Amino acid sequence: MLDIAEELNRWVGQGRDFAVATVVAVGGSAPRQPGAALAVDAEGTAIGSVSGGCVEGAVYELCEQALRDGETVLERFGYSDGDAFAVGLTCGGVIDILVTPVRAGDPVRPVVASALTAAAGGQAAAVARIVSGPRELTGRALLVRPDGSYDGGFGGHPELDRSVAAEAGAFLDAGRTGTLEIGEQGSRCGAPLTVLVESSVPAPRMIVFGAIDFAAALVRIGKFLGYHVTVCDARPVFATRARFPEADEIAVEWPHRYLERTDVDGRTVLCVLTHDAKFDVPLLKLALRLPVAYVGAMGSRRTHLDRNARLREVGVTELELSRLHSPIGLDLGARTPEETALSIASEIVAARRGGSGVSLTGAHTPIHHEPESKALGRIGSVA
Repeated sequence: MLDIAEELNRWVGQGRDFAVATVVAVGGSAPRQPGAALAVDAEGTAIGSVSGGCVEGAVYELCEQALRDGETVLERFGYSDGDAFAVGLTCGGVIDILVTPVRAGDPVRPVVASALTAAAGGQAAAVARIVSGPRELTGRALLVRPDGSYDGGFGGHPELDRSVAAEAGAFLDAGRTGTLEIGEQGSRCGAPLTVLVESSVPAPRMIVFGAIDFAAALVRIGKFLGYHVTVCDARPVFATRARFPEADEIAVEWPHRYLERTDVDGRTVLCVLTHDAKFDVPLLKLALRLPVAYVGAMGSRRTHLDRNARLREVGVTELELSRLHSPIGLDLGARTPEETALSIASEIVAARRGGSGVSLTGAHTPIHHEPESKALGRIGSVA
């Protein structure tokens, strides 16, 4: 649901009633991951997607039904070999879909509205909903903030609210969306409830060092992939808004000094395109010691060997050097700035998702590397 927060937040602001269908769990080669959503308003307008087209029509009808009767429902879609044209996933996967009405007067609406406002504004928040359990607990939600505070709840079950808030807070810290099981009274004992936790965190950062033509192409593809992109270069004549109109931020500063003062985390990617030792060495010495997701540096193989030697001279260890992606990017035979940006972005995605970078044709590796939800197969109907 939070993946379409900007559009849904506008709907809330306009006072629209709607129902939202959210992917809860997946198995096999399902096209969308938990948290993907499709919403339908009272006028029949639809936004989002839960399957890339396979079951959208059936889910649309479930949303219309939820708007009419006000009931939360859980539905499973899979593939039937006996009837390939039946409603199902042609790719052979299985998905569980939770459909929740969000109408004026529904107890879930104020919580959903707050969650959508936070997510649309780029603030970190998590929203938890009961997927399976007693009917009186479904159709409600709990919003959790990074400081541990929470709003909403499950209708007079304070211990359950506290326990779900604590668990959802852990999901939020990790930026995870998925399901958990917890006892009906909030403990690990008793009848189990399945809870969907959706996390929305600010966009991950991509910092591109070196305001060159290759950087301009990388900024564009970084934005396409959902990164908050910063371009940093010590030379003011090159680091300009006119040259990088799509960048979120432009920093005119020595790269290592900027990196010393800016915030990074485990999702941040650092792309060093300066291939100039006076910039690269102090920058990479720092970058390779930070808890970031990816560090890549541009340059020929000769430049790479010389740079590594210089980094060893300033105390960078072999373990730290092993984190460096250099020469940057995958072997695509790239020549143009756009092709090179695609090569770099492909390596970043492969590093993030655990991909090998080899062609899928003739390979026996999985197409999707996301782990399957452990909740799939244990979820019962709430209808």
